[in-house]
Amino acid sequence: MTDTPRIIRRSAVVSWILYDVANVIFTMGVLSLYFPVFVRERVGAARADSVLGAVTSVAMGLMFLLSPLLGAMTDRARRRMPFLIWATLIACGATAVMTRGPFWMTVILFVIANGGYQAGVQFYDSMLPEVSTEENRGRINGLAVGLGYLGSYIAVGLGFLFPGDKTSVFQAIALLFLLIALPCFFLVQERGNPNPRPIFRLSAIIEAVGETFKTLKSGRRFPGLLRFLIGRAFYTDAINTVIAFMTLYTVNVAIGTGLSAEAGEARAKLVLTSAITTAILGGVLWGYVVDRIGPKKTLNIILSCWLATFALAACIGLFRLPISWLYVVACGAGMSLGGTWAADRPYMLRLTPPDRVGEFYGLYSMVGRFSAVTGPALWGLTTYVTVERMGMPVLTGQAFAILILLAMVVAGVVILRPVTDEPRDWAALAHADEGVR
Repeated sequence: MTDTPRIIRRSAVVSWILYDVANVIFTMGVLSLYFPVFVRERVGAARADSVLGAVTSVAMGLMFLLSPLLGAMTDRARRRMPFLIWATLIACGATAVMTRGPFWMTVILFVIANGGYQAGVQFYDSMLPEVSTEENRGRINGLAVGLGYLGSYIAVGLGFLFPGDKTSVFQAIALLFLLIALPCFFLVQERGNPNPRPIFRLSAIIEAVGETFKTLKSGRRFPGLLRFLIGRAFYTDAINTVIAFMTLYTVNVAIGTGLSAEAGEARAKLVLTSAITTAILGGVLWGYVVDRIGPKKTLNIILSCWLATFALAACIGLFRLPISWLYVVACGAGMSLGGTWAADRPYMLRLTPPDRVGEFYGLYSMVGRFSAVTGPALWGLTTYVTVERMGMPVLTGQAFAILILLAMVVAGVVILRPVTDEPRDWAALAHADEGVR
């Protein structure tokens, strides 16, 4: 008896991709642009970095701890979609009322909104198998990554539509996030879990946490998983950090070439726009490459591109190269950024047994959040030592910080080298593990 081919409707694929556009509006609008500016306006320029860093670290630290538990719980549920819906509603609801009260209340709302957003991304990632097959997974994921960056343009545009009005901007972000996400809620059809188990019981939570710890210790059952997660921690640490600080670096490069701070900020927006545009192209193109040569080879090429990008970015600061070189860096970073998520999401799926997708993507997300906490700390420590203690110019100190990040990518490449992306025979691995016991 032959299996009936699974039919995936185009409407399901399109709506799943649209959710990526929706959550990028939140990423760019809340995390990258308007909440940091709001903090600066409320606490002043001198305290803005430390306050924002503390708030972000707490928000990401909480999700770092919760990610594996949330993933394991969705593996027990009959369907994952209700989790995605509730996470999105929490993110949108908290975002819509930000800035309507005291500063401390907005900070708490930000932590809640970030938690809903981060959980939603985790649930969304784990639904990739529902809208793709092994043959087209790279293309579908690449399209989602690339087209998702269109949300960045929307987020930036809201600032021009509501100049100086943060309350209206946050309300618009919440509304657009929800509206663009709605098709995903109704049109993505899950196959469902044939063996659902209790979720909201203390015993279930304890068991879910125990399963996660067993997973991390069971290298034989999940070949390559631990190495992949460690390697991913290194390269995402570097990538997320350089993106977070690239605007400040661009402003310093501009000032170093004789421009004013205001002109430097304007130039930074142009550089950011260049990166976003090429990230859209990169996500789509690299998705096709994944389907042709596999996620591992694709990721290796992309990480090599990151190494060249980091090296050029550091040289700009060390040797005071013209600011025009930053556009080359931005284009390289954009192409590589789109490709990174186009390749490593399917790579993770190759290492994941079908019945534990939620749990494993919880670990995948946990690694990303860990890097969001440690990366800025590493950058700050490097610039503190080079600039404040050794007396180097700020731009030189930042260049050395970029070189440290380059070394992190090298470490990630070395760690990932033995990990194959060959499809696993999960039934045979489980049988072998039982035999050893």
